[in-house]
Parts: sequence; structure tokens; C-alpha cells
Amino acid sequence: MKQVTGALLDKAHRSISAAKTLLATESEFAAARAYYAMFYIAEALLAERDLRFSKHAGVHSAFGEHFAKTGLLDPKYHRWLLTAFNKRIQADYTVEAEITAEDARVLRTGGGVCGNCARLSCGET
Repeated sequence: MKQVTGALLDKAHRSISAAKTLLATESEFAAARAYYAMFYIAEALLAERDLRFSKHAGVHSAFGEHFAKTGLLDPKYHRWLLTAFNKRIQADYTVEAEITAEDARVLRTGGGVCGNCARLSCGET
């Protein structure tokens, strides 16, 4: 595993932990941390392939192309990344963001996503 991959996966795990802590009282901030956990995972997987991007849209697109469309990962992870991005935008840029029970469910599954993606980035199947 490349050093940058490990650093990004560590950052993702810390973001999931922060999201879980914030969920009970600060759901908007929890949504943002959950998105960033997924974003760091996508960046880590792409970094393993020597692919780096300066914009979120580049990461989203490349993650879909290299992992969802190829079947290396279930396409639902790409959809979750895009949905989480939209929730983060809503949470960060609107005064009264609505974070639903479904959003909370996605947050709870983030740890599993981290684990699955970490194993894939290490070359495990």
C-alpha cells in the first residue's frame, strides 16, 4: 500500500469516528464528516492507481469509472459517495439542513465501506 493511501484511509476512519460522535447532536456536521470519509476512501483507491485529482468532481467521476463501472466495487458505493456529497453541500450551505433517518443509516454503514475499500486498496479480494 502506498503511503498516501494509508494516510487517506486513516483520515477516512477518523472522519467516520467524528461523524458517529456528531450524529446525536450535530447532524449537519456529521453528514459532512461522513461525506469526507467516503471521499478520502475514493481518493485512496485512486491513489493506488496513481490517479490524483484536484476537484471533488474529478474524484467522483474517476471513482465511478475505475471501480463502479468495472465491477471492482458495487456501484452502490459510487451512488453513496454522490448522495453524501449532496448532503454535505446541503449541510454546509443551507441554514436549515434536513438530515433524515436514512442519512443516519448511511452514516452507520460507513465503517463497513471503509473496511471493504481498505481491503481492496491493499490488493485483497
